[in-house]
Amino acid sequence: MLLAAGPALARAEADEATLAELSVSAERVPGPDPAASAGFVGGVSGIGGALRPVEAASAGVISGAQLNSRPITRPGEVLEAVPGLIVTQHSGEGKANQFFLRGFNLDHGTDIALFVDGMPVNMRSHAHGQGYADLNFLIPELVGGVEFHKGPYFVRDGDFASAGSVRIDYLDTVAQNLALTTIGSFGYRRALTIASAPLGAGNLLVAGEAQTYDGPWDVPDRLRKFNGVLRYSQGTALDGFAVTGMAYWAKWNATNQIPERAVAEGIIGRYGTLNPTDGGDTGRFSLSGRWSRTDETGVTRASAYVNRYRMNLFNDFTYVLTDPVNGDQFRQRDDRVLGGGEISHVFQGDLTGLPMENEIGVQTRTDSMRVGLFNTANRLYRATVLDDRVLEASAAFYYENRLRWTDWLRTSVGFRADGYYADVRSDTPANSGKARDGIVNPKLGLVLGPWSETELYLNYGGGFHSNDVRGVTATVDPASPLFTVARAPFLVPSTGYEIGIRNRSIAGLETAVALFRLDFASENLFQGDTGTTEPSRPTRRYGIEWTNRYAVTPWLRLEGDLTVTNARFADRDPAGRRVPDAPTTIASAGVTFGEGLGWFGALRVRYFGPRPLIEDNSVRSRPTALLNGRVGYTFESGVSLSLDILNLTNAKADQIAYFYTSRLPGEAADGVADRHTHPVEPTAVRLTLAGRF
Repeated sequence: MLLAAGPALARAEADEATLAELSVSAERVPGPDPAASAGFVGGVSGIGGALRPVEAASAGVISGAQLNSRPITRPGEVLEAVPGLIVTQHSGEGKANQFFLRGFNLDHGTDIALFVDGMPVNMRSHAHGQGYADLNFLIPELVGGVEFHKGPYFVRDGDFASAGSVRIDYLDTVAQNLALTTIGSFGYRRALTIASAPLGAGNLLVAGEAQTYDGPWDVPDRLRKFNGVLRYSQGTALDGFAVTGMAYWAKWNATNQIPERAVAEGIIGRYGTLNPTDGGDTGRFSLSGRWSRTDETGVTRASAYVNRYRMNLFNDFTYVLTDPVNGDQFRQRDDRVLGGGEISHVFQGDLTGLPMENEIGVQTRTDSMRVGLFNTANRLYRATVLDDRVLEASAAFYYENRLRWTDWLRTSVGFRADGYYADVRSDTPANSGKARDGIVNPKLGLVLGPWSETELYLNYGGGFHSNDVRGVTATVDPASPLFTVARAPFLVPSTGYEIGIRNRSIAGLETAVALFRLDFASENLFQGDTGTTEPSRPTRRYGIEWTNRYAVTPWLRLEGDLTVTNARFADRDPAGRRVPDAPTTIASAGVTFGEGLGWFGALRVRYFGPRPLIEDNSVRSRPTALLNGRVGYTFESGVSLSLDILNLTNAKADQIAYFYTSRLPGEAADGVADRHTHPVEPTAVRLTLAGRF
């Protein structure tokens, strides 16, 4: 499938018509996308590796135009275009976002698998938390399309994908070159250039971005970010290839979550910090390639990548609870090279005259890393807690049969087998060791309809997440080697069920309802006192999602989503059955207007409901409702001017809230259990001037 805009659309459709796949059935709202962005120029994506949506009421594809119509505070927030997904931040802007979906506090990515251009973003056995997924290198204007799935029903989804997966594809070429600059409140400055041109038999695309941001914090973030993309592509989505290089570097200060009592007692203000030296730096450099070829049997696709990644993170969540003299700040270091790839083939044919596809695929990934934890004071080294070298490798095989039995009945039947191997060499010898594990999961789907523009979907599947392999081999506490620890399982299974319905009987309106259930053998929970995720008890979630997209006219679109989830621990424990930080209600609504020229704009509201902060539900977070707006104008010359107003109502809400024990100077030695929150930024404005040429 090619995602295209502007003059490239006709060529894209002609290329795609050469070979149609049953699996290519992107659930997109009818009608064009309103042009509500000063910076999105459109183009062609999918060369050498098209997005392949799978049929379910909760799966879909979002175009780059839709994605860029959203006024956002940070790059990762564009993924809130995925219905029911919350993207927020509890630290400095250079740190990975925090995600919430389907009753999960996903921390930085524990159970949502994120991919950019075929490369996994989630980092396993990461120094800061399992599944850490830093999307700050994302350039929204370069996104051609986003494919999302929810639940563990899809054969291409493996580790970290139990709650869902999101695959982001960049444009291969742009319809027009772009130069953009943005200035805004709290020291926000951004410059972006994207250009593509024919080169030989293909096209060369170049993009560069620089950004600074201080934020409203008493200690400015002083974010400095540089980002670049270089891509060469040839051919079409079914017969072509693309080679891409990416480079990203960022450095920042961080105002982490703070205890509410410190604000109430006047020790610090709402935007203050108890440790002004928290912060970090990170960098990633990648080379990736995608390739596809069509023959008489079907379509073959292949991709490969290598990524050099590093991160240093300084955090202090408990202040003087552990060390009253030097304080509790610590440094987390992650330095790794990871590489892998995927190859798949779709065999097209028939079964006694019935249209059929069989898809087989293989995925591999290997991480060679050095991960460490060090006690620090004002970013100065004091002591080593652990300094480990880890090799972690995995391989997966998947198969799926897709069959159209009648005009109103389609099925998909498949399975996925994953194998993992790890070798840990710890500076604490008792924690060194090797580990192996494997898991096989079925994936089933049934589609009934359409009848009166209505389809019914049934989905079932098994999934899993991996745990930090250091916890799999560890036998003693690295901070206190005299104390033994229980080993964690390597792979933790999940099981999902879903029934859904999608209706398009009203012209321009697509509405979908999905009922889901997800069981997990062990929940990964955020631990506020250490800033990491740790395995916990088994859980069960029930929920309902209602999604609406209404293209009222070619220039006006309305959206509205609601997700309600019941999340409970499946076992009985005196502590209680509520899953800490599991959201019950998430809702959003928006209006987008605009065409190619003239006025454009958007207005979006996002509601993030209250959550239990501890297992017995006696402490809860407060709800957060945010309203963002945009208005702009595109001139005939190709110049656009737009104004974003973020947190338009100046809501004094929290981005996140935790409940754990910390200690301030002068408090009792065992500390005080308290809410720790990170506030939403106050009203901010950003003015963007963009030129297309």
